[in-house]
Amino acid sequence: MRTKEWWQEAIVYQVYPRSFADANGDGIGDITGIRSRVPYLQELGVDAIWLSPHYPSPMLDAGYDVSDYRSVWETFGTLEEIEALIHEVHDAGMRMFIDIVPNHTSWDHEWFKEALAYPLENNADIPSGARFADGPWARYHLLRGRDGGASVPNNWESVFGGPTWHQVNDADGNPSGWWYLHIFDKSQPDLDWDNNEVRAEFRGHLRFWFDRGIDGFRIDVAHGLAKAAGYPDCPELVEGDATAKNPYWDQDGLHDVWREWRAVADEYDPPRVFVAEAWVQPAERNARYLRKDELHTGFNFPYLRAPWNAPRMREIIDFTLAANAIENAPTTWVLENHDVWRSVTRYAPIIGRTEAETKANMNLELGREVNWEADRDLEVGAARARANFLSMLALPGTAYVYQGQELGLNEVFEIPAEMRQDPAFITTNGERVGRDGCRVPLPWSGEGDALGFNDTGAAWLPQPDSWKKLHADAQSADANSMLNLARTALKLRKELSALGGITDDVEPLVWDNDVPADVLSFVRPARLGGHAIRCVLNVGTHAVTLPYDGSVILKSDESAYSDGLLNPNASVWLTA
Repeated sequence: MRTKEWWQEAIVYQVYPRSFADANGDGIGDITGIRSRVPYLQELGVDAIWLSPHYPSPMLDAGYDVSDYRSVWETFGTLEEIEALIHEVHDAGMRMFIDIVPNHTSWDHEWFKEALAYPLENNADIPSGARFADGPWARYHLLRGRDGGASVPNNWESVFGGPTWHQVNDADGNPSGWWYLHIFDKSQPDLDWDNNEVRAEFRGHLRFWFDRGIDGFRIDVAHGLAKAAGYPDCPELVEGDATAKNPYWDQDGLHDVWREWRAVADEYDPPRVFVAEAWVQPAERNARYLRKDELHTGFNFPYLRAPWNAPRMREIIDFTLAANAIENAPTTWVLENHDVWRSVTRYAPIIGRTEAETKANMNLELGREVNWEADRDLEVGAARARANFLSMLALPGTAYVYQGQELGLNEVFEIPAEMRQDPAFITTNGERVGRDGCRVPLPWSGEGDALGFNDTGAAWLPQPDSWKKLHADAQSADANSMLNLARTALKLRKELSALGGITDDVEPLVWDNDVPADVLSFVRPARLGGHAIRCVLNVGTHAVTLPYDGSVILKSDESAYSDGLLNPNASVWLTA
């Protein structure tokens, strides 16, 4: 059989609303623009779309700073328009996920405004680390600073750089000695998930959107929420020591929250679905989020961050499958999203440097990349991105596609500093390039200054000249384009029974061990009367002769494979 539930083998397409399609011409994408492209997504062959945050927000972190969880940012549209989008997606035979951001609110949220207006007690006898939890501050984390309140309460570091604490002023505008917690930007105060009012409020948010027909939520920072009791300092990290634990990530207490959420999802018919953004290692600990009474699936970040190295890719595939099998949960596969460089650029070697030197100078997490101005061989990067895209789609479980990945778009670095909006860039004064480069508006056609993103030519981030050859209309007319490769691969993935998700009756995959070290080769065994399928990926620098006689089902480009010879930076699906 194929999988019992659709989400166990679905292809989910991430829509980043600001940059997908702009119907009113103001330079920012909107809900009406997304609605106009539903037929495109249907033709692409995805099973569901995931909509990045659409909520009202001051947009200091691209909508992940939410000021109202039950409405729509007016620049994107209205609640009625998003309800229409949900219906149109369903009518097209797809499902729809939306983001939810439970770790923190915006500082524009009514709760935080109430907290800032609440009088604070301030005298010299209040000890460092004392918690102020009166009135509306009970919903957040407010601690007395060290040194009589003058210094931050502990050494926790923000994801965007600098301390995780920001001092509140008193009624006269003077420093109060009290500091609130923000794991991300100071405009994103963390909620206290030990507070029952916070828990009840978010269960209400879930029901609000489930009642409007959404099929599930992608949970932002699902490994956050709970904080270690007493707010202890972060331990000093020692290279090679996996025992040191960050006091504000992956705390055991947050699993009670996910059990509560799962109970809400199960109230509906059919039950609604969750996918977790959980940056947790080792894989066995990450699998705890996927227990049968918690979340359904979680992103596989080790796979996304894997280097262009066959043994390492195989290792990651093996241990994630094994870890998820502990909870009988499907594995997810993802190569791009709104937080990391696009794979074309990520896989592109730096010109004049060895592969090892290229990999040593890049950290994928949240814009910490260095040497981002170095020249890269994007032609090689594009070939590798196509090849690994095909390899990913042959793996068992759920796969995620980020908007523009199906076009083979590259990371954009040519963005003026005054146009960049990522807090990682702003907070570090440009030391980190940030994530704007993977969020540039999509090129839909060769028409106009915004390449079909809208009719006016306005765009909140500039598109590079190179995209004039990569727009969707041009690729639709090119049989060998990345877009048509993606359409064909997604169609075949649904038709070929061997490429389904994990089931109890068939091994998920079987590795071929008679290939060179630079080659990744596995077989998806036959089921439902179909034939077995072999996927082979060559990450090496030389063509290899494969010891197999299978017929070609699909190859990553026209010249990737012939007469048993697989080119470097190429992949192929064969009958097995």
